[in-house]
Amino acid sequence: MKYLFLIFFMNLLPQYAGKSLSRDGNYPKTFEDIRNEIAGYYDIAKAIIDLAVYGKAQNRSYERLAVFADTIGPRLSGSKNLDAAIKYMYSALQKDGLENVHLEPVKVPHWERGEEFAMMLEPRNHSIAILGLGSSVATPPEGITAEVIVVASFDELHRRAQEAKGKIVVYNQPFITYGETVRYRSLGAVEAAKVGAVASLIRSVASFSIDSPHTGWQNYQSGIPQIPTACISVEDAEMMSRMSFRGTKIVVYLKMGARTYPDSASFNTVAEIVGSKYPEQIVLVSGHLDSWDVGQGAMDDGGGAFISWEALTLIKDLGLRPKRTLRLVLWTGEEQGGIGAEQYYQLHKENISNFDIVMESDEGTFKPSGLAFTGNAKAHDIVREIMALLLPINITEVYDAADGTDINFWMRDGVPGASLRDDLSKYFWFHHSQGDTMTVQDPNQMNLCAAVWTVVSYIIADMEEMLPSFLNTSKISDEGMVSLWYDEVIICMQTDHLQQEKYNKINLSHQNNHCVEYIFIDLFSIFQIYFLYSNDVQLIFSSYTFKVRMCFSVPEQIYLSCFNGNVW
Repeated sequence: MKYLFLIFFMNLLPQYAGKSLSRDGNYPKTFEDIRNEIAGYYDIAKAIIDLAVYGKAQNRSYERLAVFADTIGPRLSGSKNLDAAIKYMYSALQKDGLENVHLEPVKVPHWERGEEFAMMLEPRNHSIAILGLGSSVATPPEGITAEVIVVASFDELHRRAQEAKGKIVVYNQPFITYGETVRYRSLGAVEAAKVGAVASLIRSVASFSIDSPHTGWQNYQSGIPQIPTACISVEDAEMMSRMSFRGTKIVVYLKMGARTYPDSASFNTVAEIVGSKYPEQIVLVSGHLDSWDVGQGAMDDGGGAFISWEALTLIKDLGLRPKRTLRLVLWTGEEQGGIGAEQYYQLHKENISNFDIVMESDEGTFKPSGLAFTGNAKAHDIVREIMALLLPINITEVYDAADGTDINFWMRDGVPGASLRDDLSKYFWFHHSQGDTMTVQDPNQMNLCAAVWTVVSYIIADMEEMLPSFLNTSKISDEGMVSLWYDEVIICMQTDHLQQEKYNKINLSHQNNHCVEYIFIDLFSIFQIYFLYSNDVQLIFSSYTFKVRMCFSVPEQIYLSCFNGNVW
């Protein structure tokens, strides 16, 4: 029976070679058809570029952001400034003539840093610039005076655990990449508390410094004592490291008045251009409205929020109305881990099959080089064709792996995602610091970012078919969808955890902690099987098939149901 089925399945492939199956199965097209369709948007893409970069909309996103940032200032989750920012944007989007402008209520953390002070007492008096980390507890009212132990890594801390008890741990970890180095900010207090430290001071996660500390969120763990924690400047961390290396005793006085309050009411801010043909289908563009409580939050993420707004305004100015709804979402509570976005996802995930692509700009709006994209191979090909229309401004690259805290919830479940890729060489100079102000922003670079964002979002919203995706269109968590396109089978498995043990074995751990083993056996070498899983990494397997039970609706869609038991 097994082999009869496989022969039947293989016989289907020649009928649909070179064809895509849209998510609803109604529009089989060759890739050449899609390429020609995209080429037909050349004039519209040029009109968007001309308006954003050279025309009357030139510098508009920068000027709007400057008024906003200068008027409101920093916008920490739970703060009155964030409330004022949301009200400001709600009014501004209405005045801009956008449709369905509304606020969607969410709950967000409310933490305030209070008074902060640090002083080196030995070997000399020296004022240490600090920024408490989000969710940190306070010191006792009298503060903490303790000797310092300086370490360069968690490994060194654990080797010297006996020395750390009763001391303030200073981390002087080198900056490698943000993704690798930020774990010291996130977990530094926890690891220090495990060895009996009374506080932790962490070298700022910055690639360059002018004696400026950089803040950010940190996480305590259940069962581990909560100790005060703050970031210090690169310069002070390195100075104390040199002193320690020479055997000099260092004593620091630390006082922090941080306080955590009950969660506060907040809102995701939403506006739309309603689609003309498929209004229920969504192309989402976004940035986050909240920021840290230092600087102006102009770079992180004022720029991303305002080029997303600009995309809708440019389309409206040109009198365009795409087939799908173009939805702007300005997230709240991003800096605390995508709190507002997660609640948005929970509210709207029942309509996940209607989300064509989710886009977020949250890595600055410096000179753009292209788009980072998460999706299957054929969606990548489509996005490359769209990006080719940006050749007049020489921004055509398509990179792997979109990044965005707020859109990861959707990408994890198979919705295609995109993020702006720009010059990050100076981003972490200013990130989460007093330096994040309008001075960082460049109007010409924001014009280019807005043009890229608008061209991509409009064309995807207006194409006849939605992007091919990994999306699981069934309601059962262990089901996946297969689409035939050329010689590929594209599979999505929704799982909480997917770990690659070997090239021929995958373990799927489900919420009930039942582990199902899927063995891949060599069958037909023409298959390439893509798995998209929780941390958004794609594994590519060639020459393998899978132990599953299949049910068919041909030619529209083919579904795979995970089969845990004997081979059928």
